[in-house]
Amino acid sequence: MIEPRRPRLSIVRQCALLSLNRSGVYYRPAPESPLNLMLMRLIDEQFLETPYYGARQMARHLRRQGHAVGRKRIGRLMEKMGLSPIYQKPKTSEPHPQHRTYRYLLKGLVIDRPNQVWCSDITYIPMRKGFLYRKHPVSTAGEDGFAQAA
Repeated sequence: MIEPRRPRLSIVRQCALLSLNRSGVYYRPAPESPLNLMLMRLIDEQFLETPYYGARQMARHLRRQGHAVGRKRIGRLMEKMGLSPIYQKPKTSEPHPQHRTYRYLLKGLVIDRPNQVWCSDITYIPMRKGFLYRKHPVSTAGEDGFAQAA
């Protein structure tokens, strides 16, 4: 978009016409430091052994080996390397093959009084080993008889 070798328009003028900052045109990304490259190699080696380590555990592991590192730095390096820990995710979109599915049963029903229709909500809380499921019923009609968002 910006042509630095254009003889008629200077870079300043091109940036002004396009409403861009000149610093974005002149920016050159800096290479990773040798220390970061060494840390990335150590992270990669450890991640092959423990693919479930996130940034906190990886930083703790490297600190035990004598490296002065923080969680945010390790997290940034892991993200740059494309590493994300393997962990169990909630299986919300995988219905059991034997369970029947029902269409929206309340379609066309007028909800005009409290306690006429109830629904439930499930919250998935990640724990160390799996998930804690918190379910709670929600009334779909308020005290005045009008439907409320559940």
